[in-house]
Amino acid sequence: MIKVLFFAQIREVIGCDKVEIEATTGLTADALRKQLVERGDKWQLTLGEANVLVAVNQTLSGWETELSDGDEVAFFPPVTGG
Repeated sequence: MIKVLFFAQIREVIGCDKVEIEATTGLTADALRKQLVERGDKWQLTLGEANVLVAVNQTLSGWETELSDGDEVAFFPPVTGG
């Protein structure tokens, strides 16, 4: 299983902080995002945008990153500071 975490506004809009997804061969971070977007409107609203970042196993990653069983994936909006 892949543990998927949601942070900040993404978590607030979809109404949950984590889900578990079955690991499949060749699954990438982008394919996982698209799979989640298919769940409906609020998922599309938050994860369908280009301004979402992804981390795999607590490391900022690219959308092409391949996922494996036991990975932790986190989706979050860009962070700014001053």
